[in-house]
Amino acid sequence: MSLVKVEFLEKVGIITLNNTQKLNALSAQLVDDIIEALDNFQKQKIHIIILRAPEGSKVWSAGHDVKELPSKMRDPLSYYDSLEVLLRAVEEYPGPVIAMVHGSVYGGACDLIMTCDMVIADKTAKFAMTPAKLGVPYNSTGILHFMNRLPINIAKEMFFTAELVPADRALNVGIINHLVAEEELLSFTLNLAATISTRSMLSIEVIKEQFRVLSKAYSITPSAFERVQGMRRKVYDSHDYEEAITAFLEKRPAHFKGE
Repeated sequence: MSLVKVEFLEKVGIITLNNTQKLNALSAQLVDDIIEALDNFQKQKIHIIILRAPEGSKVWSAGHDVKELPSKMRDPLSYYDSLEVLLRAVEEYPGPVIAMVHGSVYGGACDLIMTCDMVIADKTAKFAMTPAKLGVPYNSTGILHFMNRLPINIAKEMFFTAELVPADRALNVGIINHLVAEEELLSFTLNLAATISTRSMLSIEVIKEQFRVLSKAYSITPSAFERVQGMRRKVYDSHDYEEAITAFLEKRPAHFKGE
């Protein structure tokens, strides 16, 4: 049974995350269903996608499914991890992917929001980047998504505090493109998509790809890359990482030792 609802409305493909019993956590199955929907829309030459949660959801997505994270001794966010595959699929989709946000967005889902081309939200929207709560050594690609979107001090605050950023502030710092009334969220997003659909989609496809390529035009020496990977391994091999995952599954506060 698919964990997404797929519909076509006014020349726009709409993908609704539809596993609310698990707070739309980005499990491998949910991710596979989103990617399958994107692939099908691409084959149908549907140029504009809206990614949303069901109407009235208090949580847009709880982020990476923690139960699927490795307990220790393996990179939890490697190149072929399901979340990373999804982020690349959104980046590489040949047309705008618009996140329509009602409710709170956590962790890997916040990275997904940052990877979308635009974000439209209402007052219920809140955004938290939570790897420091789980002892997760976030990967360089994910950090770059935030660096490309936000002032670096704001990105650092999100990662360091893991606190929710309310909708008003999210608009001010650049997470959100437009903040609209809850009852206008869908109509506003569809109107924006309708405006885009009147433009040259070939031009937009090429411009989006240029944004993607240029946003990754950072040089790094092999030794610097190896150092970053070594630092990340120090974290995912640590007591803190194992403790955080265990504490989450046991529904208790984690006790970090910095080792």
